[in-house]
Amino acid sequence: MSGIGHNRGPSMDRGAGWRRFAWHKARAELLPVLPVEMVRMRVRRARELGLDYKTYAGVRASTGRDLVAFLFSSNALWIERDRIAPARVAKLEALRRTGRIVLVHPPGTPEAVLSLNAGALDGAGSAPTILDTWPELRDRVTAPIGALPRDGILVIGATHLERDWCAAGRLAGYLDAERYFAP
Repeated sequence: MSGIGHNRGPSMDRGAGWRRFAWHKARAELLPVLPVEMVRMRVRRARELGLDYKTYAGVRASTGRDLVAFLFSSNALWIERDRIAPARVAKLEALRRTGRIVLVHPPGTPEAVLSLNAGALDGAGSAPTILDTWPELRDRVTAPIGALPRDGILVIGATHLERDWCAAGRLAGYLDAERYFAP
């Protein structure tokens, strides 16, 4: 029953309610119940990454893996004259066991940003432009990532165009810079 005018609403077949109930029950039994120590470890890791637990747990649940790196936009880091804003440097330098990569918008250059902010960043690349095609956008986003698992990288951006980096590179997710760098 999927012809013209069908809105794909709930099934009216006999037993549909029972099948839905059985499916939800079986699904709930498959989901693991995390031991308290595992939750504590994840709370510590979220703190290490500078994320609130809800955000960290959401990214981890959607990808099934821990975050291995952050991909920042130069807008998110408030880069001026190739230097990261001092208010943002401290948080970057405090990150441990995770990569810190930046995509630099013109007029800045990846090389200059890396050399002037060596202790705060691990890698840099050129940010996509508004005129890039989807494949070009994907290539620019993934070039500085190298062999890191893409679904372990969270984009920290400041504009709506930077949200597309996540989809183009098949990355773990997107987080607004104001939320990430909030005190």
